Amino acid sequence: MDVAISATLAANEEVARRRRAGQRILNLAFGEAGLPVHPALRDALHQAAGSNGYGEVAGSRALRTAAAGYWTRRGILADPGLVVCGPGSKPLLYGILLALGGDIVLPRPSWVSYAAQAELAGVRPIMVPPPPGEGGAPDPGGVEAAVTAARAEGRTVRSLLLTLPDNPTGRLARPETVRRLAELARELDLIIISDEIYRDLVHDPAAAFLSPAEVAPERTVVTTGLSKSLALGGWRIGVARLPTPGLHRRLVAVASEIWSSPTAPVQHAAAYAFGEPLELVRRIAESRRLHGIVARAVAARFAKAGARVPPPQGGFYLYPEIDGFPGPEELAATLLDRYGIAVLPGTAFGDSPTAPRVRVATSLLYGETDEQRLAALHAADPLRLPWIAAGLEHLEEALARL
Repeated sequence: MDVAISATLAANEEVARRRRAGQRILNLAFGEAGLPVHPALRDALHQAAGSNGYGEVAGSRALRTAAAGYWTRRGILADPGLVVCGPGSKPLLYGILLALGGDIVLPRPSWVSYAAQAELAGVRPIMVPPPPGEGGAPDPGGVEAAVTAARAEGRTVRSLLLTLPDNPTGRLARPETVRRLAELARELDLIIISDEIYRDLVHDPAAAFLSPAEVAPERTVVTTGLSKSLALGGWRIGVARLPTPGLHRRLVAVASEIWSSPTAPVQHAAAYAFGEPLELVRRIAESRRLHGIVARAVAARFAKAGARVPPPQGGFYLYPEIDGFPGPEELAATLLDRYGIAVLPGTAFGDSPTAPRVRVATSLLYGETDEQRLAALHAADPLRLPWIAAGLEHLEEALARL
């Protein structure tokens, strides 16, 4: 099997290469949260630094209990005995695909690794666009038609995936869409995988958010982690809520052969984080505010240049479309080679090769040092900070010339 490096990681390495060569590059390609580790989390990690033994495959009881409590506070039934922890939500998602088997329905566009992991697991993705104006959830009518057609061809379709809110579009599926997909999952006997790693970064805390686990808890897997909400991408920890003991057993068996058990000191810190102490709740609220301010500012500059860009609702992404290019590859290459702006083409997310859409990640605008990033986090108006203003000016000038 010919497998290429993940588009997001490849883009980040290309940006680093060009910067070493002396080029000025505005990195809007990599979805890293762009903020320092909270001191309380550093302390928790340090306390457990001596933990060097293998733990339970499913994760420590403390972490599984804390994760179950996190979901319960959000209206999702969760049993610590049906929680599995892993070295990031990414390997957990891959393990879930292996445990489930069968083809999977994905939104089009969707995060770069979903389709790639499906192919690695030996299953075929079925790509279905979202309803107009939404992201992260395939259109229910399209799902029903696609699954019926695939099964008529003899294919086995077992699962359906949602991302709430979405990467790459930054949009949030409406509760009505999620509810209908949950009904369809029952009718078509599908397991729902709900990737909710950006859930706590919905820009408007009062926005209507519905997890399929609230509607169909008996057939919904929920995954999340700390890489986005608490900027712990390098710590690699994720958790999954499983709906049945059978799927739990299969995922634990897969995990036992791939990663054995998550890193013990990181589990200790993650259990503290999922307990949601006040200082971390405040940090997430501050980061949510910053992500929203900067994402909207970047979207405004694309809109000013004539791009069609749905307003971002969560995380730190937007998905503009710019006319005048034959496709997203040409648009992304022009932005990088001529104007020093790195973005990802929509084709990386399974989008049409003729639609000039790109994924823009805004979170690396916050600064190059921890001091700058903390200043951005706490600033009354982060857009007035010199380094953020300079990045926005670079972008605006390039888009005007484009």
